Amino acid sequence: MRDNRCVPMRQDALLKLLETNARLSDEEIAERLGLSVENVKSRRSELESQGRIVGYQAVTNDDQETGVSAFIEVKLTPERDGGFDRIASRIARFDAVASCYLASGGFDLLVLVDGETLMDVARFVTEKLSTMEGVLSTATHFRLKTYKKNGLLFDAPPLQERLSVTP
Repeated sequence: MRDNRCVPMRQDALLKLLETNARLSDEEIAERLGLSVENVKSRRSELESQGRIVGYQAVTNDDQETGVSAFIEVKLTPERDGGFDRIASRIARFDAVASCYLASGGFDLLVLVDGETLMDVARFVTEKLSTMEGVLSTATHFRLKTYKKNGLLFDAPPLQERLSVTP
């Protein structure tokens, strides 16, 4: 018998399943969580309307493509009555920006930028990002290889369950 109640633990389980494989059907999710299909549909719809689920994407291996990605640390001057939100929102709207995060530590924003070449990223930083009012400094780090993305391992060797025995 299926449990038709929505409890927080089930919601977290639903989100985890979708993060792992967003292509799962409502029927498959219902089967795995022991819920009714109607319940899964309603929870998914509720999570989407709340903004908890903001989209569904494939995790791609960018190492297979040409192009350049860079992580840019940005130090900002916070705005009165807006803090970092307004400037972060302006930065996030650039087409070159793939992701933008408020972070703790020695910088304020961590911005992931994609470009065709190193010069594309450099131009973005020098002509657009660093010239914005409120941007104090930037530090650019180019992505060389991806080992793990969104919880998925890339090119991981199989785990050995036992150590090799030698005489």
